[in-house]
Amino acid sequence: MSSLPIRVRLTLPFAFVMALVLVASGGFVYVRVGEALLTSVDQTLRAQAADATPRVQAGEPLADHDAADIAPVEQLVTSDGRIVSSTPPRLPSLLDPVRRAQVAAGHVVTESSDDFVGLKDRWRMLAEPIEVDGAREALVLAEPLTQRREALDRLRREFLIAAPAALILAVLSGYLLAAASLRPVEAMRRRAGAITATTPGTRLPVPAARDEISRLAQTLNHMLDRLEAAFEHERRFVADASHELRTPLALLRTELELALRRPRSPAELEQALRSAAEETERLNRLAEDLLLFARADQGSLPVRPEHVSTLETLHDVAARFANRAERVGRVVTVVAGTDLVVDADPVRLEQALGNLVDNALKHGEGEVRLSAIRRDGSIELHVTDEGSGFDPGFVQRAFDRFSRADDARSPGGTGLGLAIVELISTAHGGRAGAANQPGGGADVWISLTAVRAPAVTR
Repeated sequence: MSSLPIRVRLTLPFAFVMALVLVASGGFVYVRVGEALLTSVDQTLRAQAADATPRVQAGEPLADHDAADIAPVEQLVTSDGRIVSSTPPRLPSLLDPVRRAQVAAGHVVTESSDDFVGLKDRWRMLAEPIEVDGAREALVLAEPLTQRREALDRLRREFLIAAPAALILAVLSGYLLAAASLRPVEAMRRRAGAITATTPGTRLPVPAARDEISRLAQTLNHMLDRLEAAFEHERRFVADASHELRTPLALLRTELELALRRPRSPAELEQALRSAAEETERLNRLAEDLLLFARADQGSLPVRPEHVSTLETLHDVAARFANRAERVGRVVTVVAGTDLVVDADPVRLEQALGNLVDNALKHGEGEVRLSAIRRDGSIELHVTDEGSGFDPGFVQRAFDRFSRADDARSPGGTGLGLAIVELISTAHGGRAGAANQPGGGADVWISLTAVRAPAVTR
């Protein structure tokens, strides 16, 4: 069943249900028509009985051959089973002892049977009590059901011809309707088969009707937009990574070639080796950063969360960058406040804060301040500086990989620092943000889950 085309799988249940509906409706009509015809016969028998009763009670013959409508079989039977009058003559009584007793008790008896003695085929009998000369007798009338049987036979034959034809027509219509409904899907399938990496911007056709297929086409087009953006992001990532790797490699090669081009003094060789070591360190940091993103792209970044004191972590980070800040005439301080506790991986948290401080020292000016505040059930760790701040157009893409400000903040670095900050924040179930301070300078922060517990010492 699952290997059949969808239009066939849709048509088969429809055909089965349609067949059940036709059979049920045909059976219902057949039964109702049969009951209606039988009711008509009963009404005729009652009318004939109403005409015969006054004649019998007046002592006239039971059968009035001058009447327009008389029953083919008419009998007047006493309570003991004796036939007073019968048409046709010498016809055995149609009432058995049980039925005679019911009529004698004042009940009207109706019965259909093909076992009446002396009668062929199926007949409908009506027996009702009648008072004749003070005695209760039974007036029995009978009509053949031949016309009813013929009408039902004709109805059955017509149904056996019309029902299959109606079923075939309905199934064919259902199949064509299913095919027409799935035609947009086939159009989308053909278009999807033609979409490749070399045909950017190609999208699936969206049907004009606002139905489920139209919404499916729109959803798939949105998915193609996301995939195309992801592919473009990956291509740009690879291109940027190649560029970032090529620069230190070229510098490293140049330093080594210059050192080997002519005899060098020990001081010159030492300087060349130091420069080569710096480029090697830059390559090592870049490789570690790229490895971090690769691991994150394969799944969530592994973290080992524990209760961490924010105040102690901020002081550790500030102490780590104190000497570097002093060399450039800057200072890194921690804004004193309440010691808060977060659920975080201490190594990753210090890495993220270190990237923020490094970014502030490279691109900002003045004092670099570290602080922690509680906001809306979370704890935000802020790093601010006193520089010119972010360019308004750069804030939206500050956390993109290899994203660097060209105008507002001085160039330099690989453009992965803030991207790693966001990666670490997301791995902890938090987020990262950036904005310009009202008085000038950049404000970058990470938001983590707060822990309702006293500060702990790592």
